[in-house]
Amino acid sequence: MGSTFHLQIASLDGLMYDGQVQSVSCRTIHGDLAILAHHMNYCTAIGMGKAVVVLEDGTKREAACIGGMLTVMNGECRLMATTWEWSEDIDVTRAEASKRRAEEKMAQTGLSEQDYKMAESKLHRALVRIGTARRDRQN
Repeated sequence: MGSTFHLQIASLDGLMYDGQVQSVSCRTIHGDLAILAHHMNYCTAIGMGKAVVVLEDGTKREAACIGGMLTVMNGECRLMATTWEWSEDIDVTRAEASKRRAEEKMAQTGLSEQDYKMAESKLHRALVRIGTARRDRQN
């Protein structure tokens, strides 16, 4: 077993994880990022994508992670997500309905740029949730 570090994940719904892990990876606003033990102090904004946490025992858990901040300070990592949903908790039917609504909105004519971008963001969020949940159900 490799080196581990303390990870705390919180979202608007509360504390999602607090314990030792081998790694955490997620999408930031600059691209994909993986944090391992002994990472330098670091802070970045989180984008929208799948996150993977490798627990102390090597078990992998996936989540849909949408927005927030990630910090590494003195060997401890804190991930404060706007939305964090473990793959097994994602309601695929609800996510697929959100995807359909976003696609329908984007197909409308005469949308303002802001409305189009909002629908596009909702579509991306739904696709992240669906993709994360489906990968979990295939394993």
